[in-house]
Amino acid sequence: MNEIGSILDSMTTISLEEMKVVKLMNRVDTKYFFHKSQLPPLLQAMAGDYYVQSIEGCLIPKYKTLYYDTPDCLMYIQHHDKKLARQKLRTRCYLLTNQFFCEIKTKSNKGRTKKKRIEIDESGYSDIFVNQETVDFVSRYLRFDVNGFIPQLENNFERITLVNMAKTERMTIDMNILFKNHVTGQAVRVPDLVILELKQDGRCVSQGKRVLFNQRIKPCGMSKYCIGTVLTNPNVKINRFKKKLRLMRKLNIDIVKCIENE
Repeated sequence: MNEIGSILDSMTTISLEEMKVVKLMNRVDTKYFFHKSQLPPLLQAMAGDYYVQSIEGCLIPKYKTLYYDTPDCLMYIQHHDKKLARQKLRTRCYLLTNQFFCEIKTKSNKGRTKKKRIEIDESGYSDIFVNQETVDFVSRYLRFDVNGFIPQLENNFERITLVNMAKTERMTIDMNILFKNHVTGQAVRVPDLVILELKQDGRCVSQGKRVLFNQRIKPCGMSKYCIGTVLTNPNVKINRFKKKLRLMRKLNIDIVKCIENE
């Protein structure tokens, strides 16, 4: 982490206010995952051409996200079964600023992702039904009956956010991930796993893709909700994700079981 921190310290920072022009709420996402040992050379290759987001002087802020789903994990099943048009419902906490949001991500059958969100108070993080405004928001944009949803999986992680100098693409790099399943009580850490998501409007040439290619990091979808569910819920089908589990083992990415209330 010291090496990662040193590289980030050498980069030009961008503030949350300046990041507002790079929201990309309607975008094309490309995901990658790789071993954490590959992160320092990747950051070094990007250092001169990307800003790093700074929040109150912190370059690697902590987040936690709680995914909601039906008791039988219908949203997970739709992703597993390769349904192109699908949604995810979650609440998110930005731990550094103590801000909370309820978010709905909608992916179209053409591969574009739209995100809607509303700011909520802390009590709504683990209970979206506590506030009628949140219920109304979810009911407006969710294609399911909101009353059938329960908290399923929580992710705790650290995130680096980069944006190119032209401000046409944003890159999130998540690491030190802890998955906690609210239904099964199981929890695992994957300290070596890095999940990178490149977000762009699809109309511009991506320098980030070029750097990733040169670092021999290939696109490979990795949903934190889905892989976390696979690792903590033995009752769901996992056929589609077995290949990713094998690749994680090939990359020597450790999966560490831990106590649920860690």
